[in-house]
Amino acid sequence: MNATVPTGGAQAAPSSVRSALLVTHTGRQRSTDHARTVAADLIEAGFGVRVIAEEADDLDLPGVSPVDGPDAAVGVEIVFALGGDGTFLRAAELARPAKAPLLGINLGKVGFLAEAEIGDLDRAVRQVVAREYTVDERLTLDVRAELEHGVVIDSWALNEISVEKGQRAQMLELMVDVDGRPLSRYGADGVVCATPTGSTAYAFSAGGPVVWPEVEALLLVPISAHALFSRPLVTAPSSTFVITVDPYTTFAVLCCDGRRVYDLPPGARVTVRRGDLPVRVVRLHPRPFSDRLVAKFDLPVNGWRGNRR
Repeated sequence: MNATVPTGGAQAAPSSVRSALLVTHTGRQRSTDHARTVAADLIEAGFGVRVIAEEADDLDLPGVSPVDGPDAAVGVEIVFALGGDGTFLRAAELARPAKAPLLGINLGKVGFLAEAEIGDLDRAVRQVVAREYTVDERLTLDVRAELEHGVVIDSWALNEISVEKGQRAQMLELMVDVDGRPLSRYGADGVVCATPTGSTAYAFSAGGPVVWPEVEALLLVPISAHALFSRPLVTAPSSTFVITVDPYTTFAVLCCDGRRVYDLPPGARVTVRRGDLPVRVVRLHPRPFSDRLVAKFDLPVNGWRGNRR
């Protein structure tokens, strides 16, 4: 559930030395510079700091520990994601299995998943050192794709899982079942299955509703469907979606958070349900979600014509 866990605080690493993992976009000089600053401040505060091995040379920081593989975040108190939403999603792949809280600091453009902006960087580090933060648990999706000859693909997503056409010129034929019952057959570019966290991402672009992250629900949004019924759906968090690629249609692709992509041949069967593991997201201060929407989407709260006086 999307619970809020107070932290005096977050679960600390089971050693006397507090530790953090830094994930950043080292291809951008500004991100690298800010990551160096964060690492230096944490080390000065007594933290052991880990960095992804392939980023270590670019960061060129003494006193950090290069780590690699899926266990990079195991045992850390917190994971910092310094960058945009792509960096946050990459960091989530490491934080989720370790059950480590994840703090996003936006160094990109929109950065919808981030908790803090670049101007808040120093304060964010101070609050982490003082354990002045809470942790939300964000609902995730688990997906299993069953292909021919018994091949199975297992993956997950924080934002969304999409099944999309693999050939630009051809429409994809899909059958969608919800909770074990047939719902509709679509000729479409595909469908998006999203979490409330992901409702402002791909699902939003495809015409889906914005869902507050505290709401427990799953979303199903057809993409450019040629059908009489093509409305987005909001279902119970316990619902299960089954998306079958028609045996006589073109091949499809399965995409998880825009990061993990798999080919789906005709006849593939994709099952999407609530994930077994949430992503634990750090919150530094209470803030209504409506304020985040206004800030990130630059909504015209004063009206399109501005204030009238």
